Amino acid sequence: MTSDANPSGASPSGVSPSGAMVLPEELWRQREARHHARVDRLTADHLERRRRGEPHPVVDFLFTYYRTSVASVRRWHPGPGVLLENAHRGERLRWRHYRHETVAGREGLVVDADSVWRRCGGRVSRARDVVAATAGRRGATGCFGLHEWAMLYRSGREGVRHGQVPLRLGHERIDEVVRRSRLRCTHFDAFRFFTDEAVPLNDERLTRDSQVRTEQPTCLHAGMDLYAHTAALEAGAPGELLLDALGAAFDAREVDMRSSPYDLSAWGLSPIPVETAEGRAQFVAFQKQWLARTQILRTRFLDAVHRVELLSGPVPAGAR
Repeated sequence: MTSDANPSGASPSGVSPSGAMVLPEELWRQREARHHARVDRLTADHLERRRRGEPHPVVDFLFTYYRTSVASVRRWHPGPGVLLENAHRGERLRWRHYRHETVAGREGLVVDADSVWRRCGGRVSRARDVVAATAGRRGATGCFGLHEWAMLYRSGREGVRHGQVPLRLGHERIDEVVRRSRLRCTHFDAFRFFTDEAVPLNDERLTRDSQVRTEQPTCLHAGMDLYAHTAALEAGAPGELLLDALGAAFDAREVDMRSSPYDLSAWGLSPIPVETAEGRAQFVAFQKQWLARTQILRTRFLDAVHRVELLSGPVPAGAR
């Protein structure tokens, strides 16, 4: 796969007043086709289940909670600063955030960074601040994925959040595990679903405003959020980054639910029994791999945001 640092994979044929490099039609269509094929591999089972009306407790979360769709993910974008030769002759001309431009006599479409920033800048700016702070912080293991347990603590039968999924442990055992553990959740969007009885058991009472200070990079949900943050950039995010973030989120969500008190055997998933020492060691081993994987994604996300900011501004003279 070609690097996003040189989107064409070859020397540019020209540079526009906005600094756009020309990506010949044959090359960008190859990248788009690879993107489509990868999306299809990642989502084929999900789409088939959706057609049959069958929910999935792992995969569905990434498209419902994050409010994204397979159709939007399937749209490949090069990110700003790249002219897609002859793209103005196809459906992309009707897509949001593209403008028609000519470079060295070659016509095409360029992602309009100013359009992206006008629509997405507010949300993305906050995400950038959280991601940058998280990237600069040491990872902390020791939460053992107990947020799902804390969401059930002393809730009884009526408190089960994933109603279509049975529990693998009884409520008394779940409560016992929470009582005997130290809750160290650092992710507000998990903490906010804790039961009222579990809230005071956490090391810190988290708030949305404190997220920049408390988020840390071994957290599975902080890493999964990179997919949502990248999707929020819309056409400003290179397609390769979006799919790398989605693939990582699939893997983390699976571990997230396998380490929960729910029984996922009907979906072919074995538990990571974090109520045991062996299960906790398995969870921490994943966290260490997750740290390395997501720190790279954070760097790429911050680079993408910086590029959109750098190139946003008035449409340059000579652009059409």
